[in-house]
Amino acid sequence: MRPPLPPFTLETALQKVQAAEDGWNSRDPARVALAYTVDSEWRNRSRFIHGRAEIEAFLTDKWQKEHDYRLKKELWAFLDNKIAVRFEYEYHNDAGQWFRAYGNENWEFAADGLMHRRFASINDVAIAETERKFLWPR
Repeated sequence: MRPPLPPFTLETALQKVQAAEDGWNSRDPARVALAYTVDSEWRNRSRFIHGRAEIEAFLTDKWQKEHDYRLKKELWAFLDNKIAVRFEYEYHNDAGQWFRAYGNENWEFAADGLMHRRFASINDVAIAETERKFLWPR
């Protein structure tokens, strides 16, 4: 079980979004993967990912390339066992170039509160380090 459980209210949907933001900001692939069902389905940009093992491998690779990653998620809509969010995150690559990624995610949850489906559309924009917005300590 991964409370809060569906069907979501405004309060529990906000809690779920905050929990996801906190998890992803941990940059701990094993921890984040536990929020998803064993057979979870993802579309992340143009990539299709299936199951916790692939999720963990994907996130491990992601955070080895996206340094000083910081994410902010915002509830967009919710209904029953589904939540939609908009998000922004910042990171820099090995060459020191900073980026801000913008996107939307659609989430569908199993009855036990684990996310079963995640569909993400994401665009990256190169920014100067002086344009960063997410400056909280790691």
